[in-house]
Amino acid sequence: MGKENLVPANVRGLSGRITRSQAAALRASGQLPPLSSSNHSDQKRVLKANAKRAALDQNNSSAPDNECLKHKKRAALQVVTNVCCSCPQSSFFNATKIQPKNTKKAKKGLANVSKVAPSVAAEIQHLQTDIQKEGVQETLQAVPKLQEVACPNDVKEGASFWPITICNSGMVDFSGNLITSCDPDFIDIDSDMKDPQFCTLYAPAIYDNLRVAELLRRPFPNFMETIQQDISQSMRGILVDWLVEVSEEYKLEPDTLYLTVYLIDWFLTENYIERQRLQLLGITCILIASKYEEICPPRVEELCFITDSTYTREEVLKMETQVLRYFGFQVFAPTAKTFLRRFLRAAQASYKSASLELEFLANYLAELTLIDYDFLNFLPSTIAASALFLARWTLDQSCHPWNPTLEHYTAYKASDLKTTVHALQKLQLNADGCPLNAIRTKYRQEKLKSVAALSSPELLETLF
Repeated sequence: MGKENLVPANVRGLSGRITRSQAAALRASGQLPPLSSSNHSDQKRVLKANAKRAALDQNNSSAPDNECLKHKKRAALQVVTNVCCSCPQSSFFNATKIQPKNTKKAKKGLANVSKVAPSVAAEIQHLQTDIQKEGVQETLQAVPKLQEVACPNDVKEGASFWPITICNSGMVDFSGNLITSCDPDFIDIDSDMKDPQFCTLYAPAIYDNLRVAELLRRPFPNFMETIQQDISQSMRGILVDWLVEVSEEYKLEPDTLYLTVYLIDWFLTENYIERQRLQLLGITCILIASKYEEICPPRVEELCFITDSTYTREEVLKMETQVLRYFGFQVFAPTAKTFLRRFLRAAQASYKSASLELEFLANYLAELTLIDYDFLNFLPSTIAASALFLARWTLDQSCHPWNPTLEHYTAYKASDLKTTVHALQKLQLNADGCPLNAIRTKYRQEKLKSVAALSSPELLETLF
């Protein structure tokens, strides 16, 4: 209690201190004088604080370095967008010319700001005036004109397509990525989001990484002349031809066969091996590839049995350990089958319905290259593109086998494939009379449209 609670001498019947409620009652009856409006000490404290604040404001405004802080303006935040385009106009939008969607909420927000910061509120009011006068139409003039791409006629009815637009320098897909293409016939095969197994959202980035991987991890094309002295190219061809029969016997995936041949060549690149152990290397690599690709790989005992028990289970496991240690347990590498799957999808985009004959023929031509040692000189993506080129030429000579869509997704022009296509046609026609017929017998089956019986006419120079 303060001094105001002491009982004055003129009040009768009370002594000492009284409570606030009693003091209030006494004041109401007139026995106590009313309190003053403010305390003298409080007035001194307020005056002192106001004097300090005034001095501080005077110092800040008089200092030359702080002159800009008195009416500091915040820089306008530029528009943030998740759409990127490499067109010449790098900044399409101006932040000072974008009209807010909800004008009432915006005005309410401006009113609140003006109460807190008058200098900033003045700038925002000026901004609002510009918005109302100029609007969004002036902003759209800075954007390059976009033209919608019509859905291709060869797509089935009911297919879900994302909107695709074209700017002056190329195509912009639904995710905002620019696809450089100067040809209007370009077909986007990643626009159909129906099948999640196609990974259409990530497919371009995946195959970009595979194109790098095929350069880094590839067997040397001259290991027969430099490393291997006890085996020859024909022995390698016989082994691969036998492995084709093994894969057919156990109904293995095509990727397993391609990966098996790749592992054999990769191991032979730096490891000398005797001819009596070459078949052991073959069944070991098909075991490793099956463990990687297959759901139910063949057992070790089964692989030993198909070699007429030439090798024991312990020998296979020992060789498996040696091979995996050399690989550093990094088994996967892109093969021709990896790229052919993508390239075939690009080729089928120009057909009204999928052509099974084209698919089987391209796979047949690519598989023929597994036996030929000379095709180690070509990249897997080059082999896949050449197989597709020759397959289209074999089935239809009325039009050019290459188009802008294939050129975009393979990253090869027709002139880049000339050497490989000629070598592949020579292999298709069996000009050298190779006696290894496992692949040809496989693709003479009716279920594979008997594409091995087809032959391609002479390649014209105008095609390249």
